[in-house]
This record gives sequence, C-alpha cells and structure tokens, in this order.
Amino acid sequence: MSYPGYPPSDGYPAFPGYPPTGQESVYPPAGQYTYPAVPGGYPPAGGGTYPAAPPSTGFPGAGYPAPGCYPGAPQAGGMPPYPGGAGFGVPPAGPGFGGYPQPPAQNYAGGGPAQIPGFPGGQAPSPMPGPPAAMVQGTQGTIRAAADFDAGRDAEILRKAMKGFGTDEQAIIDVVANRSNDQRQKIKAAFKTMYGKDLIKDLKSELSGNVEELILALFMPSTYYDAWSLRHAMKGAGTQESVLIEILCTRTNQEIREIVNCYKSEFGRDIEQDIRADTSGHFERLLISMCQGNRDENQTVDYQKAQEDAQRLYQAGEGRLGTDESCFNMVLASRSFPQLKATVEAYSRIANRDLLSSIDREFSGNVERGLKTIVQCALNRPAFFAERLYHSMKGAGTDDSTLIRIVVTRSEIDLVQIKQMFTQMYQKTLATMIASDTSGDYRRLLLAIVGQ
Repeated sequence: MSYPGYPPSDGYPAFPGYPPTGQESVYPPAGQYTYPAVPGGYPPAGGGTYPAAPPSTGFPGAGYPAPGCYPGAPQAGGMPPYPGGAGFGVPPAGPGFGGYPQPPAQNYAGGGPAQIPGFPGGQAPSPMPGPPAAMVQGTQGTIRAAADFDAGRDAEILRKAMKGFGTDEQAIIDVVANRSNDQRQKIKAAFKTMYGKDLIKDLKSELSGNVEELILALFMPSTYYDAWSLRHAMKGAGTQESVLIEILCTRTNQEIREIVNCYKSEFGRDIEQDIRADTSGHFERLLISMCQGNRDENQTVDYQKAQEDAQRLYQAGEGRLGTDESCFNMVLASRSFPQLKATVEAYSRIANRDLLSSIDREFSGNVERGLKTIVQCALNRPAFFAERLYHSMKGAGTDDSTLIRIVVTRSEIDLVQIKQMFTQMYQKTLATMIASDTSGDYRRLLLAIVGQ
C-alpha cells in the first residue's frame, strides 16, 4: 500500500518551499503554514517551550484526566454496569501520529546544524521542539458530544422505541449516532434508574445481527471495547492476529495501559499470558513489547539518532545475510512516532528503498504485518485505518467485525481524517462503499456515524 507523499523524493517532508533556499532559517515558509498567534511568537525567546496542551488534547503532562478501569464483572445476558462519569469518553489520539492533513514539520529556526552523512551538505537540523500540540494532533472525530444533552430524555426515547409491538429502529439510531461515548454511558445509567431495567439487555432482545453488534459496541466504554475485542480475538480455538495488531500497535501509551488494566479487572486474566499462549516467536515478542505502553513520547526529534537507527535497521536487514529481528523490534517498539518518521526518511536515503519494502523482504506473516502497522502509523495513521476499512469491504463478502470496530473506535478521534484519506487513496468515499456493502438499519446507523 502506498501512502501519499511518502517516501519524499528528496528525503524531506513533502511541504512546498522546503528545503529553504539561501539563508532562510524558518520553516514553514511564510504564508504557507502558521502557528497560532502567541505573545512573543514561536518559538518563545530564551529557549522556552510551547504552552502546554489543553486538557482536551490528551497530551502527557497536559492535564488530561486518566479514566480508571471499569469496575464490575460481566453479567449473564448483558454488559457489566458502568458509571457514566466524566472522563469515560474516548481519549484523543496521541501526539505525532501522522494525522491528515499532515501537520507542519518542526520550526527549524535556531540551533546549530549537526554534521550527519546523507543530508544535503552533510547537515541536518538540530533537535528542536515540535509544533504546538494542537497542530500535531490535527485530528477530528465525526461524533461529538451533543450540546443539549439530557440523559433522562434520551432514555425515555429509547424506552418508547422498544416498547410494545415492533421496534422504532430509526429513533434508536438518531440517539446513539449523535451522542458521545461518555453521554451513552449516562443514558445507560439513567435508563436503569428510571425503569429498573438494563438497557443493553433490552436492546439485545429487540435487535439482531450486525446492527445489534454495532449498537452494543457503541454502548461499551471505549477502553472496555478494546479489551473485549482483544479477549475475543484470543478466546477459543484460533486467534484473530489482525485484531491484536490493529489495537496493540496503534494505541497510545495511556490507552494501552488502561486496556491492560481493564483486561485484568474485567476478565480476570493477564493479557501477556494470553498472548504467550496464543502466539509465538518474534510476533509474540512484538506484542509483549506493545503491551508495556512504554513507547517514548518525547516530541523532540533527534535527527542524529534517526540516522543511527536507520543505519542500525539497514545493517540488521538489507545489509546482511539473514535478519536481526530483535533490532527491528527494539527500534520500532520504543521510539516515539515523530522520531520513527524521521528514521523512516533517513532509511530511504541509506537503503535507496523505503522501510516498508525492506520489512516486506525481510519478514513474513504476522510479525511483518505488525512491524508495517507501526511504520504506517508513524507516517500516517488515518491512512492505515482507511486501508483496513477498504479491505474489510473489498471483494466478496464484508468483514463486518473489522468495519464496526474501526468505525466505532475512531468515531471520536480521527474518523474525519480517515474519510479524507479513504477518498484520496481509493477515489471513492467511505460512505459510498459502506452504502454498497451493507443494508437496512445496519447501513443507516453506519452512515449516521460516518457522516455524509
């Protein structure tokens, strides 16, 4: 799968006017991309730092509330009850995940150049802070919290939709597709308070098939849904390795840690032990690394280290007979995503081949797919999910579980960017493909979430 703008033909980020000509020192060029106006300008004089991200961005140290796990054991016939407190919404995507449109690269003003082979003139920019958090984030969901929200009123609407003969599916769709995950938890709590009944059990009795799976997924707290998906991927005979890769190789540190804790408290199992029992070899080691949730999240890009890592990866694969798999695991599992992006760009200069192609040549099977997922997320995470969605609907039949899982889990994070990438990559809209591959209430609810 190719990704727009990658690899850059000259090894630099694909932005107009870069590399700068003459003695220009500021990137991006004037008039192309601008940072929000801040007294004193960017970067702050005296070597200061950019202001902390607001709580809503979810950046480390920025005051984002860390929701705990979700207490309560699963109950027969329904999901466990969850309080609907604030902070149970979907954590925003972590920084530096290659959102679309691509955020501007770092401001290269100031700082002496480091002498690095492979860069024009033997020079590369010194490590500098990244752009402001909000610009790195650059992501947006299709579902946002309803402004005029009343949990009791919504609970009453759902009760009427399911009462008596028949079900008013459109009324249910209108509510669940236009409320945030946090608001859905409050509706669930209000329903039990008002009627003494479990909303999930009532929905299960009224719905069936894919639309049931989709609505139940929407009513699961986001961390629980990821943990539940991982458990079901490893439960029983066979393992759905693609689900393990999709979740464990794309989530932020905070999300991973919450998933691991939730898996333990909800299912009474250790996720590492389940992974060891269901996988093996280098793929097992990669997933265990992912479960630690210890990826470096420093947003400063060290170009010297990127060059060294690129050389290390080349020597571990293309530059030798055989492959040193542990080297690939170490670099791709521990470096920050902005750092990995710089490493990928340096690698293409050293090897005259992009890193995805080299992984294709050096690995096979699930470990190949896992490593490529990490690289794809470093380059452009929405493009990775767009590709997954396309293949879930391509050809005969539909992989409904994958379609549902991605639409639900990205609906409040970056589904807007995923839709844009989908159109750019496949010359058709995501909504068009969903409409042609699904039907009935299932189609209507998916399209309501995706947005037209």
